[in-house]
Amino acid sequence: MNYTDIQEKSEQELLEMLKEKKLELFTLKAKQRTMQLTNTSELRIAKKDIAKINTALTVARG
Repeated sequence: MNYTDIQEKSEQELLEMLKEKKLELFTLKAKQRTMQLTNTSELRIAKKDIAKINTALTVARG
């Protein structure tokens, strides 16, 4: 996910994406705890995507 793709979206779309990514991060963490997660880099990618969405929301509001 690139920041340029995110910054073109509306605030409502960004909030929906943020909710989805947080749910994804939750499930990835649960899989990691139960030793079902094989690719641990997915956690880092999900966290970075959440940060990008939060940055776009901050810019959109301000």
